[in-house]
Amino acid sequence: MISFLFIVNRALSSSSSSSSGSSSISSAAASLTNKKMTAPGPRPLVLCGPSGSGKSTLLKRLFAEFPSTFGFSISHTTRKPREGEEHGVHYYFVERPEMEAAIAGDEFIETAEFTGNLYGTSKAAVREIQAQGRVCILDIEQKGVEQIRRTDLNPILIFNNPPSIKELERRLRKRGSETEESLSKRLNAAQVEIDYGLTPGNFHKIINNVDIDVAYEEFRNFVVQELEEQQKQGVSVNLK
Repeated sequence: MISFLFIVNRALSSSSSSSSGSSSISSAAASLTNKKMTAPGPRPLVLCGPSGSGKSTLLKRLFAEFPSTFGFSISHTTRKPREGEEHGVHYYFVERPEMEAAIAGDEFIETAEFTGNLYGTSKAAVREIQAQGRVCILDIEQKGVEQIRRTDLNPILIFNNPPSIKELERRLRKRGSETEESLSKRLNAAQVEIDYGLTPGNFHKIINNVDIDVAYEEFRNFVVQELEEQQKQGVSVNLK
């Protein structure tokens, strides 16, 4: 659930961004939360990988090539916004008691705690995207993957494998947003996530993201092939 600087989110999530003054799910979205979790639209696409592994670049290219196909699920988090991040665009930034209450109310598909902050994907966020006939993109951590696998959403699971831990550290230091303590926690978590991601059977596809152009072509081709298979099964997917 790492944030992405997607300008396209402003268009795809207009109903969300208009609620920037509110720290809760919109009333329209909340009405979807209590509905049974069936799968009315295209299968969600889950992209998992450590922070700094290049997920944002892959997804920005995918959105640029297929502007009408995908919608990005906006996650909730209890951490503070980073510079340039906006409520309702990059995340719903909420207070911990509020999010804990929503979790207790079964409003989330998956949740995880990372470096002392809660992250989660609400049922309403996914249903909003599916209701638009778009493929919902979810960027979630290992625990979130384990949780969503237990739902009936039948997601397409892709792991983005970074070149090395050393390269991850270089990228995270370059951001300038980590303390030595938080950096150490992120790198330790990254190693656990890589071990999980490379375990056979946990993902449908592993992208070894060493060269971004090669990685994107492999990522893009796999996703398109999966969506074309859904089309053959009668699922409406707009590959444009």
